Amino acid sequence: MNPKTYSAKVSELDPQWHVIDADGVILGRLATQVAQILRGKHKPTYTPHLNCGDFVIVVNAAKIAVTGNRLDDKIYYRHSQYPGGMKMETLRHLLARKPEAVIERAVKGMLPHNRLGDDILSRLKVYGGPTHPHQAQKPIPWLRPHATETSEAPESAEA
Repeated sequence: MNPKTYSAKVSELDPQWHVIDADGVILGRLATQVAQILRGKHKPTYTPHLNCGDFVIVVNAAKIAVTGNRLDDKIYYRHSQYPGGMKMETLRHLLARKPEAVIERAVKGMLPHNRLGDDILSRLKVYGGPTHPHQAQKPIPWLRPHATETSEAPESAEA
C-alpha cells in the first residue's frame, strides 16, 4: 500500500468538452451536475487545488424547469453601491432577458469563492438556444445518471 496521496500535475490533466441539453431539466439539479463536471470530481485524478475539471457547454438554457412557484417568487438582487441602488429581478424576467445568467449564477454559487473558482467558471459556456460555436472541440454529450424510480420496484417486495 502506498502511503502517499496522489496529486495530479498540470501536465497530466486532459480536459474534455461536454455538452448538456438543459431542456426541461430542473435548474438546481442541472447546476450541481455542471459544477461537479467543472470541478473534476467525476475523475479519479481529482485534485482540490488544481483546475482539473472539464469544459461544459450548456444549450437550451432558456428552457430550464423550476419547481413550485419559483418563476415569480425567486428574486435576484444586485446593488450599484450607490444609496438606493438596489435592483431586483424575478427569475421569470431574467430568463426572458438573459437566460444564460440564471445557470451561470446557480453554478457560480456551487464553486469555490476564490481565484480557482473564477478559473473553473471560465470553462462554463452557456447558450440560450440549441446551437453553440464549439463544434471544433468535438464535445461529448453528457449522459446524466438516471434517477432510480420506486415505481419500477417488483411488486413482491411490497407484500
